[in-house]
Amino acid sequence: MERKMLSGFSDEHIARMLKEHRGASEVADLAACLGITEDTVRRWQSEVNEEEATLEVRLRQLEGENVILKRLLAEAELDKAALKEVLRGNW
Repeated sequence: MERKMLSGFSDEHIARMLKEHRGASEVADLAACLGITEDTVRRWQSEVNEEEATLEVRLRQLEGENVILKRLLAEAELDKAALKEVLRGNW
C-alpha cells in the first residue's frame, strides 16, 4: 500500500533514505543532510519503526501458517502413499 507523504516522498523512498543515513549520530545532522526538519526526521523514523514491527509480526504469523501447511501436506502425502499400497494389494 504505497502512499504519498505530504513531503512528496514515497514510503519506500523515506525508508531507503533513513536506512542509508542510520550512521548519522544526531537527528539534526540527518535533517540537514536530507534537507528536512528534525521533526520530520523523528516522525519518519517513528513511522518506519512501526511499519517494521508490523512486518515482523506478520512474518512470524506467516511462518507459523507455513509450518501448519507443511505438516498437512506431509500427512496428505502419507495418506496418498498408503492408499496406493492398498490399491496395489501389497498389504
